[in-house]
Amino acid sequence: RFHSQLNFFTKDRYNVKRGNFGVITDKHVQQFERILGAKGVLTNPDDIEPYNVDCLKMVRGCSKIVLRPTSTPEVSDILRICNQDNFAVCPQGGNTSIVGGSVPVFDEIVISTSLMNNILKVDDLAGTISCDAGCVLERLDAELAKHGLMMPLDLAAKGTCQIGGNISTSAGGLRVLRYGSMQANTLGLQVVLADGSVLDLMNALKKDNTGYHLRQLFIGAEGTLGVVTKAVIQCPVRPQSTCLAFLGMDEFSNVLSTFQLAKKQLSETLSACEMMDAVSMESVVNNLNLKRLLSTAYEFYMIIETQGSREDHDNEKMEGFLEKAITSGIIKDGTFTSDPAKINNLWQIRERILEALTVGHYSYSYDFTLPLDKYYEVVHVLKKRLEGTNVVSVTGFGHIGDGNIHLNIQSKMFDHEIQSLIEPYVFEWISAQGGSISAEHGIGFKKAEYLAKYGKSPEAVNIMAKIKLALDPKGIMNPYKI
Repeated sequence: RFHSQLNFFTKDRYNVKRGNFGVITDKHVQQFERILGAKGVLTNPDDIEPYNVDCLKMVRGCSKIVLRPTSTPEVSDILRICNQDNFAVCPQGGNTSIVGGSVPVFDEIVISTSLMNNILKVDDLAGTISCDAGCVLERLDAELAKHGLMMPLDLAAKGTCQIGGNISTSAGGLRVLRYGSMQANTLGLQVVLADGSVLDLMNALKKDNTGYHLRQLFIGAEGTLGVVTKAVIQCPVRPQSTCLAFLGMDEFSNVLSTFQLAKKQLSETLSACEMMDAVSMESVVNNLNLKRLLSTAYEFYMIIETQGSREDHDNEKMEGFLEKAITSGIIKDGTFTSDPAKINNLWQIRERILEALTVGHYSYSYDFTLPLDKYYEVVHVLKKRLEGTNVVSVTGFGHIGDGNIHLNIQSKMFDHEIQSLIEPYVFEWISAQGGSISAEHGIGFKKAEYLAKYGKSPEAVNIMAKIKLALDPKGIMNPYKI
């Protein structure tokens, strides 16, 4: 699906030194087989390769073994052995991280949660779902639909990503504007710690103020503190009505004005507000053969979604918003629909941008939060800095509703000169604007060295290090990453 460059290892490209961890032997393989059965242990290089490479083919590890437990006790037994013999481990869900958080750097043991995929309970009255960490997001949403509920999270990788990974990266996605991130929607967790002990925090209560909120330590921890094995998620009522508008405008200032107007006019029904620039749109049209929705090309496009309980009321609000936006001149053209099939087609344009950008190119992908008045300026800044290089395009798209922009820079193949011009310059620029160097994708491997300088204060980093030392004193959990 994505452009592939597999003639490298992360350890060589990024000049990383292996930690002082143990090396597995046939004896250990046999131990793991006794716990998981032969089918739960992968050692064939061809079988292991997909677990060693990230979805964008930007990082590649060299693990020699993948373990596929089916239960919390099996994960506990695995980690007890790993901690005892000092084996580094890399927890992995759907492997959709784009910051190198979900694949090994060296020969870490990959612990895949893919076979831990039971839906344990849907509570219609409380509006919650309890499930194993390996449940795929799209499957959970389909199950909830039978109960008139929905997952609060929606993102492009929903057909592959797993809820444990969503929690471990504190995933955001398309509807943070309305429902919040995983940090806001995770009620309970079960986690296996580095020494194999099981921490049971499977509380389904929406209010529980008894002591430290320990579950928050593992939401966004990217597998560095433990392996999430079960979760309880709060789920909103599924909307009876959904309406989607696709808009075109000539200036970024009009994107901001449109968002501001949408908040005022659509208020309680507004569920998503996305933007993309012309390069993003052209990539989807030209590389994936998706249909152009507006007859004229524009510099910027927006998708605005509303969700409510009455279609006539919601459509009336959308029509009023569009009429005011067109009359005031902030949008040049647009279309809207409440037909489910057409809504899905509209979302395809936004959700497949990254896929389109990587057709025939290497993509340097970044995920920032910025104050809205600085939101698109990062694209202009990087275009100017990269003039005269082998860069093919610099583009920006993302969740304008919560200030999250995805900056992508394309070249024909990976180029050290280009990367050195981007990093750490772009992180320094983002930090100077009061932004975040990671909005929703996490720190992982690719941003780990920049966290202390551009992400968090020395005091904050010191506390994080103390938490890591307390829960994983040997440092075996997802090393080289934060």
